[in-house]
Amino acid sequence: MEMKTRVTELLGIEFPIIQGGLAYLAYSDLCAAVSNAGGLGQITAMSLPGPEELRAEIKRVRELTDKPFGVNYAIGQHGRPFEHMLQVAIDEEVPVVTMTGGNPAPLFDMLRDVPVKKLVLVAAVRQAVKAQELGADAVMVVGQEGGGHLGRDDVSTQILIRKVTDSVHIPVIASGGIADGYGIMSALALGAEGVEMGTRFIATKECVHASETYKQAILAAGEQDTVVIKRSIGAPARALKSEWTERILAIESETPEYEALKNYISGEANKKFIYEGHAHEGFGWAGQAVGLIDDVPSVEELFERISKQINDVKERWCN
Repeated sequence: MEMKTRVTELLGIEFPIIQGGLAYLAYSDLCAAVSNAGGLGQITAMSLPGPEELRAEIKRVRELTDKPFGVNYAIGQHGRPFEHMLQVAIDEEVPVVTMTGGNPAPLFDMLRDVPVKKLVLVAAVRQAVKAQELGADAVMVVGQEGGGHLGRDDVSTQILIRKVTDSVHIPVIASGGIADGYGIMSALALGAEGVEMGTRFIATKECVHASETYKQAILAAGEQDTVVIKRSIGAPARALKSEWTERILAIESETPEYEALKNYISGEANKKFIYEGHAHEGFGWAGQAVGLIDDVPSVEELFERISKQINDVKERWCN
């Protein structure tokens, strides 16, 4: 079953479902699987060591699928220059670029006159309006339910969708707390024309870089088993609750400074858990949607399930 919205038309996809950037996890296997299933898969650029590694991932995606896909740029999360990485996407004629975690204006400068669809992740109405002014083709709106880095305002996805759709004329994509067809239909009813899902795609067979420990932790978690860390340093982000994140929160309450936190919130600490499953040495990002996840299907199986759920909602609405 296809769903037609401005997002599917904009991106050339069958379902208005975008796979999140997923630092250190969103590579060619997962990206191609999502695109082959009818959504938009993505590669995470700034988690890769350099431009040639990104180029290799892009080429591998094209070996695995002939469908549209995107490259995500988490600008500001890694503290690295992005220009040489973005140039790879331009040279390889990637169809979609998404931007998260910082001021997207410099990316728009580089992408001026480049025939690529530009999507920006925002967490506030003012950010959505600014993205539209810069030339974004669509905005992805993340609420406090989401995993990973969030906005500084404690506003839910549901409220943000309504506020942003009233404030911009470009398509709005909902992100945060969505893991199934019911969440998708809820977002569409509120005015969104697509969704971005992150946590749900970690718990899939094609997310091959995620350790079994990480996936099982997502399955075991309930909706109350996540916490927001890094709020004290102005970069709130939602992660699975664990001894490690409790330690982070304790440091934040006593010494709310980056220097005191840096070894606990680093990319290396993140990889210790998500790659190696060392729960006492690191942490894993996850949104409140963990409360809706209880298995590890293939991406194709997940999309088939979502289609059935969407049909179920439509039937109930019509009756």
